[in-house]
Amino acid sequence: MSMKPFLKTLSGAAARDKTSKSLETNIPPIWLMRQAGRYLPEYRALREQAGGFLDLCYNPAFAEEVTLQPIRRYGFDAAILFADILLIPDALGQKVWFETGEGPRLDPVVNAHSLSLDKVTEHLEPIIETVSRLSHSLPKETTLIGFAGAPWTVATYMVAGRGTPDQAPARALAQQDPEAFQGLMDIIVAATIDYLAAQAEAGAEVLQLFESWAAALHGDDFDTWCVAPVAAIVQGLRARGVDVPIIGFPRAASCDMADYVARTGVQVLGLDTSADRKAMVENVPENIVLQGNLDPLVLVEGGDALEQAVAEIKKDFAGRDYIFNLGHGIVPQTPPEHVQKLIDLVRQG
Repeated sequence: MSMKPFLKTLSGAAARDKTSKSLETNIPPIWLMRQAGRYLPEYRALREQAGGFLDLCYNPAFAEEVTLQPIRRYGFDAAILFADILLIPDALGQKVWFETGEGPRLDPVVNAHSLSLDKVTEHLEPIIETVSRLSHSLPKETTLIGFAGAPWTVATYMVAGRGTPDQAPARALAQQDPEAFQGLMDIIVAATIDYLAAQAEAGAEVLQLFESWAAALHGDDFDTWCVAPVAAIVQGLRARGVDVPIIGFPRAASCDMADYVARTGVQVLGLDTSADRKAMVENVPENIVLQGNLDPLVLVEGGDALEQAVAEIKKDFAGRDYIFNLGHGIVPQTPPEHVQKLIDLVRQG
């Protein structure tokens, strides 16, 4: 059997370096962030059956089904594990819950004193079971992506107790008590290495680190709290023999992206909606696969706007190994038929 389209793209780029000529990819693999979620009626039905959001995440049968739903409907080239980035603080002993219509809530922490790594592996066993189930139930041609939140992003929720528009509580703690904040980051890094290593062992073929709030940091703060923790996770996974490709997604970061991939060690760079694709193609080494970056709101709009946006992305990435994706997750108001149209456009070649 030939290699999966998703993994073939990653393998092809890895075999080349900056001085070699990249092979033109006419039909890139495609998956979408949050492709399993509220825009699908079958997801909403299962969510209602499951009860709370965390109940859905921690039920392997339900989480497997949610992950499979968009694969059955659309035939994406990759499936991403259905879970949540806040399962790590939950496993560390921080109280986490979800308010309907409002999002996540946590009992805020200001250091790692109340947290423990002792039960992380046991607590996350249901998620690892979901990965194992998916490794058998997904179509053979579909790549399984595992994931976790990058430490800075996870820490912003842990410190604030909720999502915030500017991540000010975490930034303030990092400035006022950097030693305490470093201790918090260290325990998140350690838990994330354990978690992702277990996902890979259970069958995840690619891992993604979501740095949703990278734009909140600049300069030395970005290096300290975004780059260094991701690099530590990549190094920690490699030291354990985990050799699957790793996707870094530093959303809206204002750093030099070539420097980011060099220092973190990721093999795939996820690009947000605002990224300059032509600059990324020019400046990021060819052995790094690019991923992105359709505006999710264009997917909502559909029609001519969607056709034009897809054509522009394909043109900008021509001759480069890339994975078609959004610049952020699918929004709930997305018409399911627009997703099918997107796939058809991407696969036209």
